[in-house]
Amino acid sequence: MATTLVIRLSSLGDVAILIPVLYSVARKNSDDRFVLITKKPLYPLFVNKPDNLTVFPVHTKDKHKGFIGLLKGIPEINAVIMGLQVKPAMTEKIVKIADLHDVIRSGILDFYFRMKGAEIALIDKGRKEKRALVQQNHKKLAPLKTSIKRYQEVFEKLGYDASVDFTSLFAGKDKKEGTRIGIAPFAKHRGKIYPPELMEEVVRRLNERPDTKIFLFGGKEESDLLEYWMEKYASVESVAGQLSFHDELFLMNSLDVMLSMDSANMHLASLVNTPVVSIWGATHPYAGFYGFNQNPDNAVQVDLVCRPCSTFGNKPCLRGDYACLKMISSEMIINQINKILK
Repeated sequence: MATTLVIRLSSLGDVAILIPVLYSVARKNSDDRFVLITKKPLYPLFVNKPDNLTVFPVHTKDKHKGFIGLLKGIPEINAVIMGLQVKPAMTEKIVKIADLHDVIRSGILDFYFRMKGAEIALIDKGRKEKRALVQQNHKKLAPLKTSIKRYQEVFEKLGYDASVDFTSLFAGKDKKEGTRIGIAPFAKHRGKIYPPELMEEVVRRLNERPDTKIFLFGGKEESDLLEYWMEKYASVESVAGQLSFHDELFLMNSLDVMLSMDSANMHLASLVNTPVVSIWGATHPYAGFYGFNQNPDNAVQVDLVCRPCSTFGNKPCLRGDYACLKMISSEMIINQINKILK
């Protein structure tokens, strides 16, 4: 029986993409134990996880903050591995490390456990190919390896069958009466956000559909605009900042379709097998961050010679006008949603 420590300390979207692979590997290897190290706020994301998977929440903003904090967390990780309430020294029981992050923080853990004899496998992030995809001169516009595939390769290096047999976090779809549409109009970076005035036009037109309920997703900082739309349009309800991870996933499980940016909400909806119409501006599905098991035809985007200009959408627009987003019409989005609803 092996124990495999899995490290992924990054953003919500990256961790959500991991779930189909991690759950599949854990269920196929029920005699092995898996310990995932990830950020504390993401702990509730792991709904209906396999019995042999333990999630260790890292408190990156307080007790595990920085180099010293991470070192202080190692005895706690050891305790989880050993299944004890005390803090024992490292033993030979941990034999494998799947580093799915490959940054300085995860490298510290890799170094420590390598000194204890652990087998280490690192993710290949494909940095060179991604730079070629977003460079402005001699751009190499071609599909890159997906994040799912990159995760699979790490587990395969450790000797696991990493084929994915995951469908959803829930056993079945929680279908309600009428048509239910989710809209998540925001993202972390401006280069991935469809202009709000254009998104309101989408909301207005969907609001005119008979027997349709529209749910608006977002954070507390975005709730003012979403509540304004809720007051303005009768079939719209904002749940921004109101739901736990579990409840948000449960609501997404009841949707007929989700409209999202290239953002975490695309990945959350994918985890409950809900079709997603996604809007792409500065970024591109070719970078490998498309939603799990989503139809590529449901990516709404326009072709521009400058696209994509960024892997994560965090760079200023080279043109200064964000034409990659403004050129997407509400008609294009509505048509794609209607194709799914039909």
